Amino acid sequence: MVGFCSSPRFVEHDTGPNHPERPDRIRAVHKGVRDAGLILSPNPFPEFELDLGLKPLGLPPLVEVSPKPADEKWLLTVHSQTYINQARHVCSRGGLLDQSDTPTEPRSFATALLGVGAGLQCCDAVMSGKVKRAFAAVRPPGHHAEPDRGMGFCLFANISIAARYLQQAHGVGKIAIVDFDVHHGNGTQAVFEADPSVLFISLHQDPRTCYPGSGFATEKGIGAGIGTTLNIPFDPGSEDDDYLAAMDSQVIPALDAFAPELLLISAGFDAHADDPLAQIRLSEEAFLLMTRSLVQVAEQHCGGRIVSMLEGGYSLRALGRSVVQHLCGLQ
Repeated sequence: MVGFCSSPRFVEHDTGPNHPERPDRIRAVHKGVRDAGLILSPNPFPEFELDLGLKPLGLPPLVEVSPKPADEKWLLTVHSQTYINQARHVCSRGGLLDQSDTPTEPRSFATALLGVGAGLQCCDAVMSGKVKRAFAAVRPPGHHAEPDRGMGFCLFANISIAARYLQQAHGVGKIAIVDFDVHHGNGTQAVFEADPSVLFISLHQDPRTCYPGSGFATEKGIGAGIGTTLNIPFDPGSEDDDYLAAMDSQVIPALDAFAPELLLISAGFDAHADDPLAQIRLSEEAFLLMTRSLVQVAEQHCGGRIVSMLEGGYSLRALGRSVVQHLCGLQ
């Protein structure tokens, strides 16, 4: 069984007009999973009428997991108290968290806590055996947030906090994180690059051509963590075959060698050909096939256990359809 954790409250983080990381992203995801027959409960956004061209797929419905806000003590497993206080202060007034591209408003801090908590609830559901795999459809995203700063639309490091939660609350030892968002997961790398207990693999557009400008193949970790960071950059214009070849030749062998006890996925869908923020040309089927490959690895090494969290994806139609393909792959 596959769990799905989200909330209509994720639209409350209002980034303002014309910002790509906008509330309609969550509306598109909710519409997609219901149009595909994966969720049977009523759509909390009946007024949202985007045509995704989806029909019921005839697959078993997802198990709905209710999110609750994370206890702030779990933020401290990754972030400094100084940064948490700064984020709370900036959100309370509304304004740019990093003086650039991460706007906030008075509800943003609580919404971000709920996003972190959704990931933790998915971890609990998987570890308890309630579901085998789970996906948290949250915003704001998290993989750019570093220990001492938010950036790139991200307030808190959702997937990194989930990894620390699994280790500290559930006693999981070795964890692998695969990030296929089109932008390098610099925040996740910053958290774990010296930690040999976490393997971080990021597939992303060449940092010479894409935000945030990090994630070169030469970045392989530091200190005790050398060898547990794998960056796989792609040239602009790369397509399905390029990503699937990298999965077979680099990602899967690295996961097999590491043999994780649980697999986390930073599931960004902005490598889709229709996405406005990058130049990778993936189809929706690529997300299905990559997910299936990751499920096979998880079945081999960690009892099939996967927790996936939403990162980017800024074409609403491509996002809604690609999330459905990812969920089909997790089935």
